[in-house]
Amino acid sequence: MITWVLKLTLAHLLGDFMLQPDKWIENKNRKTYKSKYFYYHIIIHFVLLLVVLEFDFKYWTALIIIPISHYVIDLGKLILRKEIETKALFFIDQSLHFLVIFLVTKFYFSFQFDFTKVFMPKVLLLLTAFVSISYVASVVIKILISKWKQENEATNAAGKYIGIMERILVFVFIVLNHWEGVGFLLAAKSVFRFGDLTKSHEVRLTEYILIGTLLSFGIAIGIALSYQKLLKFV
Repeated sequence: MITWVLKLTLAHLLGDFMLQPDKWIENKNRKTYKSKYFYYHIIIHFVLLLVVLEFDFKYWTALIIIPISHYVIDLGKLILRKEIETKALFFIDQSLHFLVIFLVTKFYFSFQFDFTKVFMPKVLLLLTAFVSISYVASVVIKILISKWKQENEATNAAGKYIGIMERILVFVFIVLNHWEGVGFLLAAKSVFRFGDLTKSHEVRLTEYILIGTLLSFGIAIGIALSYQKLLKFV
């Protein structure tokens, strides 16, 4: 079953990303269902499915349902692209495609999820750690450095997600016992931020960047070390 899922996933990723030029996407956005590239895209998905399933027509249900559902989902995406934010539409689109893969897999293979494993202590501890270093830490840092708050909302929004990603990386490096990765990450951020600090004559901006960075790394390190300690008791 895992091999089957990997085959369908590979076919989807190749068709939706690698074998779909920007020219096709632009033409589809402009002409929607009238675009010839729209149909080329669906045909490519069908051919890829044939290849990964080794031209085994006993899977004819998958060979019909997946391309047709892909057509319907993509058509809906093209119609709604002016009404729904691009980022949200992308994730909805991909989620629906993978849902179809899941349903087709369910049709051919008998399996069930053991949801009780999600509530195992080790899983709960890991989920708690990730929620803490991502969104909880973002709120805490935002409150603590509110005194040095910058007015640029776009910069603040970007900084929030950069902070989340860096804390996750710090957490992973520490849990895997690769502290050198934390040092590299801090050094890399310092290099990129050096230009902001030297070009700016505002002490407030310098303080904002330094305090935010130190808090972000400090919180991530603290949560990672706490996770390792608590892991011994669960």
